[in-house]
Amino acid sequence: MATGLRWQIREPSSNRDLVKPMTDTAKLTALAEAAKAAFPDAVHETRLSFGELTLLIARARIADIAKWLRDEAAWRFKILIDICGADYPQRAERFEVVYHFLSVHNNLRVRVKLSTDASSPVPSIVGVFPAANWFEREAYDLYGILFEGHPDLRRLLTDYGFSGHPLRKDFPLTGFVEVRYDEEQKRVVYEPVKLPQEFRTFDFLSPWEGGQYVLPGDEKANTAPKGSQ
Repeated sequence: MATGLRWQIREPSSNRDLVKPMTDTAKLTALAEAAKAAFPDAVHETRLSFGELTLLIARARIADIAKWLRDEAAWRFKILIDICGADYPQRAERFEVVYHFLSVHNNLRVRVKLSTDASSPVPSIVGVFPAANWFEREAYDLYGILFEGHPDLRRLLTDYGFSGHPLRKDFPLTGFVEVRYDEEQKRVVYEPVKLPQEFRTFDFLSPWEGGQYVLPGDEKANTAPKGSQ
């Protein structure tokens, strides 16, 4: 006859126990030292803050450093997450090009930065990471950053014949032209921007607390009605 069975219920582990964080500062420090040793003339600076490593490098060596990050057996950064830009008009080299790489093997991320201007091309890394194709086209379209050796460097997000690069800080907020469908011509037409009203300002105050000013008409709220005295 079977006796009573005792079941041991194990509490499930939390996600925090199952997922290892990508903030292994020891590995990131080792990566920074390895990058400086491999490219002493190209890695200008390394920054480790908030558990993230940033390599500031020479523009001309980006393809070599990307290949080293991918192929070096100790690191294996096989995935290019994205490429993005930033505009600082006050600098001589106003644009920063920012690359993010992921190593699944080491559960690490690394950020690589370089600087350039509107006329100095950045070497393309499409030959190292094919996924860079559209990322570089996007940076060219929105910032005007040039990539040397790109197989098809043309606009990606803006329309045909678009003038300028909309994420530059000096690009006008309203743009240059607007489009609409013309019913008479039965096609989309381009026209100079027309603003039907001036820009309005917003104080962004809490709608519950309200602004520290009197709205038109509210000045009557504390006035006693005629004949009440």
